[in-house]
Amino acid sequence: MTIRVVLADDDALLRAGLALVLSTADGSGIEVIGQAADGLEAVALCRGLTPDVVLMDVRMPGVDGVEATRRIVASHLPTRVLVLTTFHHDEYVWGALRAGAAGFLLKRASPERLIDAVRAVAGGDAVLDPAVTRDLLGHLVARQPPRAAAPPDGRLARLTDREREVLRLAAEGRPNADIAAVLLLAESTVKTHVKRILAKLDVRDRSQAVALAYRGGLMASPPHDI
Repeated sequence: MTIRVVLADDDALLRAGLALVLSTADGSGIEVIGQAADGLEAVALCRGLTPDVVLMDVRMPGVDGVEATRRIVASHLPTRVLVLTTFHHDEYVWGALRAGAAGFLLKRASPERLIDAVRAVAGGDAVLDPAVTRDLLGHLVARQPPRAAAPPDGRLARLTDREREVLRLAAEGRPNADIAAVLLLAESTVKTHVKRILAKLDVRDRSQAVALAYRGGLMASPPHDI
C-alpha cells in the first residue's frame, strides 16, 4: 500500500528536498500528497486529505507544530504525526509528544532513516531519535531544580519494577533490540513488556508512554549513555 504523506514546514526549500527524497526513493511506497507552510494549513490539509503521516516542523509562525499536532489528534484523524526538529535541545519536541505525536527525528537524518521512520510511524510504531532523546532529556533534567520535580503520576505505580526499567530505557530513545541487550532479555519479551506498559498506562503508543514517563517523574536522573 502507498503511504500518503503531508509535509509541514515554513521552509519551502526544505519541503522540496523532503518531497524529492520521499517520492523518488526506489520502492519507498511513499507519496507526498500535500505541503503546508504553517500549522494552520497543515491541520486543514490533514482534515481534507487524511494522509497516513504528516512530517511536522515544530517551530513555525502562527500556529506552531505543537498546537497543530494537538488539533490533528483531537480531530480523531487517522493521520499520525512525525515531528522533525533541527535542534537536539528542542523543548517543543516534548510538547508535541504530549500533544500526541508518534515520534521525532532530526531534520539532518539520512534519507534512509527518514524513509524508515515514515514507514514505521505509518505502521503504528513510534520513532524516537536516540541522539535527540539522550541530549534533550539530559538537558531538561539538568535544568530542573532538585525540589521542583514533577509529582509522580499515579499510573506509573501500576508498573512492575521490570516494566519501569523497560519504560525508562524506551524513554531514552532505545529500540527494543537495544533494551533487550541491556536487560539481557529476548526482544520478544521486551515487546510484551511494552504492550503491557501501554495498557497499564492507558496510552495509545510508545511516544505517549515516554512523555508520561518524563512528565510523571520517572526520568528523575540523567539518562544512560547510548
